[in-house]
This record gives sequence, structure tokens and C-alpha cells, in this order.
Amino acid sequence: MDFSSSNSQLWLIIVQGGALSLLLLFANLLRRKIPLLQRSLLPTAVIAGFTGLILRQIGIIDLNTFFLEGVTYHMIAIGFIAIGLRVPKLTAAERASGSTMRDGTNTGLLIVSNYLLQGVVGLTIMLILSVTVMPDIFTAAGLLLPLSFGQGPGQANNIGTSYEIGYGFSGGASFGLALATMGFLWASIGGIIYINYMKRKGVFNHQDGNYTSRQTLPQVEEPDEIPLSEAADRFTIQFALIMSVYFITWILSHGFVKLLGSTPALEGLKNTLSPLIWGFNFLIGSSLALLLRGSFSFLRKTGIMTHQYPNNYLLNRIAGLAFDLMIVAAICAIEIGDLTGLWVPFILLSLIGGAWTLFYNIKMSRMIYPDYPIEGLLSIYGMMTGTVSTGILLLREADPHFKTPASMNLVTGSSVAIIVGLPLLIMVGLAPQSILFLWLTLAACAIYALVLNIVLFKRSRQK
Repeated sequence: MDFSSSNSQLWLIIVQGGALSLLLLFANLLRRKIPLLQRSLLPTAVIAGFTGLILRQIGIIDLNTFFLEGVTYHMIAIGFIAIGLRVPKLTAAERASGSTMRDGTNTGLLIVSNYLLQGVVGLTIMLILSVTVMPDIFTAAGLLLPLSFGQGPGQANNIGTSYEIGYGFSGGASFGLALATMGFLWASIGGIIYINYMKRKGVFNHQDGNYTSRQTLPQVEEPDEIPLSEAADRFTIQFALIMSVYFITWILSHGFVKLLGSTPALEGLKNTLSPLIWGFNFLIGSSLALLLRGSFSFLRKTGIMTHQYPNNYLLNRIAGLAFDLMIVAAICAIEIGDLTGLWVPFILLSLIGGAWTLFYNIKMSRMIYPDYPIEGLLSIYGMMTGTVSTGILLLREADPHFKTPASMNLVTGSSVAIIVGLPLLIMVGLAPQSILFLWLTLAACAIYALVLNIVLFKRSRQK
């Protein structure tokens, strides 16, 4: 075997991974030393992504597109699996009142409602463009707005690529990634403006409220976890759990697609479902992670399993690493040239989608989180324009010690949204198939969003 640098496959992950790591370290230095970047609340990974994008475009560094898209694709799944394996920790008061589950469920409904309404906004904009100035536009690309803003660059890359390969949407992956990048800017810049506006009004009143103070220092070890004296390192166990779940995800996805392909009568269904299965693999993986976590809980209650294997602290660190790598790789992977001819829909979707998301969540947060509307808004708005970490970043400005339930809502709500949002996956696959399916998708998004908002209104009145 050739171990020299001429064996590019052998050194690909080291060279490309090392470049991404250097970008993250350099971005961390910039954020620490430049006051403007500190005030912007831009995550370090976003700064690293923009730095890499600029350096790549002017030819200073050479980043492999295949590698960047692969990192983006796999890291979203690994991050969600790590989150799914975490063992929830509730206080006795939270268990007794049920407030955590109630607000978490409402948050899940609100998350899906955001997806649907962003889809309505995106499809409406693209349809208007298609009947006016851009008759040849790929109208189903409007669904990339909720996938980019609401689910982040990983999902934007996945579905953008499937639209590009399966339906001829030229530049679909870069279009989705660019929209996701604009979402981060909306979260950071828009969030900063709103935070400063609220501070000038003196609205941040809950930092010393009556909420139960949460532990600010991470608990590295639980009393009944596997001891450090075990033959396998505790981090190794976490990594093995995550990769095992991801491997099973691949087996199930591959087997199901192969089963569809082996039956001629289901060939058409395969063409519809295959891009969705591989595009939403992170949902399959996170669902399997939740199932594994529940199995562990059952085995411990029956006494068959004596130790708790998932470690929340290490799983959080792995998820954080995965999402940081996903963000920097996704932004670096944008091909500016692919956006030629797509600048008008890109600008309209970015501006109108971002403004609508902020306006809608301001109104809904006052209704759903009457005891902590600002904290609830910042967390959900940050998540619906970026990722969970962006929501936490904005939340810290109003609730630095996580005294309100807002941070827990994002975790619980994400699990609820996986179930409630399943119909959206079908819509994503149907919309590009014909103009009739596109209009049906638009109508379905609007009706489903209306139903969810009625449910949220009734639940808020009951509270």
C-alpha cells in the first residue's frame, strides 16, 4: 500500500478534516478578539464556514466538494442520534406538574407549524415567480425554505441534492445551503436587533424569577453509570452506541429501498420514497435512538441491565461537534456559480421567509409561553432559522442560567415534532412530481398549519 501523499484517498479525511479544524480554530480566535463578531452572536462554526467559503472562492484553499457534502450529510444524522440517546432528567416538581411535557408538546406543534407556514410562504413566492417573470423556475424549490431555515444546512443539502438529481433542479444543493446560511444570519442579526430592542424597553424580567434554577455546570457522571474501571472507555461506549444506531439505520433504509426495487409494481413508489428515506435518514436514526433509549430504560427497570450506558454529558459533546462540523462544511460547500439565475428567488425567499418567521413567532410565543414570552421567542426563533444550538445561543442572552423551561422545550419539542411532522415528508416528495401535486401540497400545508394553530390556541386557553 502506498502511504505517501500521492495516495489521495488515504489522506483525504486527514487533509480535508484538518482544513475544517483549522478554520474552526481561526474562527474561534476571530470571535474572541473582534468585538463586532462577539456582539453579532454568530456561532463560531458559521464564522468558520464564511471564512472557508471566501478562501475557497478566491483559490487560497482547496476543499473537496464531495467530502464537504458527505460531512454535512452524515453529521446531521450523528448529531440527532446523539441527542436521541440522551436520558431526560426532570425535577420532582416538573414531574408532578406536567408543565415540562405540556410546554414541550406545544413547542413541538409550534415547530411543525413553522415548517408548514414557511412552506406556504416558499411555495407561494415560487408560484408567483413562475407565472410572472420566471416561467421556467423549479417551483417545488419553495419547500427548501422550511428545510433550510427550519431544519438547517444538513437537510437543505440532502433534499436540494435529491431535487437536483431526481428532478433536474440545477444548483439545488447550493440553493438550499445558501438559504440555510441566510437563516443563520437572520437568527444572529435579527436576534441581536430584537434583543437590544427588548433590553431598551426593560422587558428582560425573568432572570431572577420564581423558576427552579437549573444546574449550570454539566454533570459528567451519573451515580449508576458504567464505572471508569470498565475495559472500554466511557467515550468509546457513546461512540459505539451512536455508530451502531447509524449502521442499523443504513441497514433498514437500504433493505426497504431494495425491497421496493425488487417488486415491479412498486417501482413508481420507490422513485418517490427513496429520496425521502435517504434524505431524512437523520429522522430514522433519531427514532431508532429513542427506541434504544427506551429499551435501556425497560431493561434497567426489570433488573436485567444494572448500569446506565448513555452519558448525557458526552453525548452532548458529540452532538455539538457533529453540528459544528455540519455547519462549517455546509457553508464551505456552497458553489456561488450554481446560484446563477436563482438570485431573485433566493433573495425573496430569504427576506420574506426570515421576516415572516420572526413576526409569527413573536405572536405565538406570547400565547404559548405567557410566563416567559421573550425567552420562549428567542429559543424557538433561533431554532427555526438555524439549529437547536442557535436557539440556545439566543436564549442565553435573556436567560443565561436556563431558569425558564425554554431550553428544555427545544429538546422535548423536537421529539414531538418528529411524529407530528411526518406528513411534511410526504409533501416534500410529492410536490416536485407535477403542478397538480404542487398545488395539493400548498393546500395541505395551509390546512394542516391551520389545524395545528387551532389546537395550540385551545391548549393555551386551557392552560
